Amino acid sequence: MVDSQSWTKRLEKYRATKTQIFWACAACAVATIVVGFTWGGWVTGASAREMAMKAAAEGRASVVAALCVDKFAKGADVGAKLVALKATDSWRRNEFIEKGGWVTLPGVEKPMAGAAEICAKRLLETDAQPMKTTGAAG
Repeated sequence: MVDSQSWTKRLEKYRATKTQIFWACAACAVATIVVGFTWGGWVTGASAREMAMKAAAEGRASVVAALCVDKFAKGADVGAKLVALKATDSWRRNEFIEKGGWVTLPGVEKPMAGAAEICAKRLLETDAQPMKTTGAAG
């Protein structure tokens, strides 16, 4: 006759060998690492440094772009320059902004990388609204 034991009774009697325990732990460790790096958002130290450097560069470019918009708005003949910017081909707008000197900080020879693109985008967005300058009311 077949001895039919319940699943819980068979589980109570089961004794895993050291080899089975080792491979089960190894499989769990590998599964944890795979899940962590693919879905858990884990990154290596090098990736974290790279992301931090990119975020810092984008932050600096964003600050310089804000200064660029302010310099542009306070400059002479803003309307004509805005029309000229809008008439410039999209792939040459960065060059237009850089040649205007609006993304070059005082004491620095070269324009800030990435700032011209952000500045041009912001200037074109303000095209629908009148340019406002931030200054003391007189």
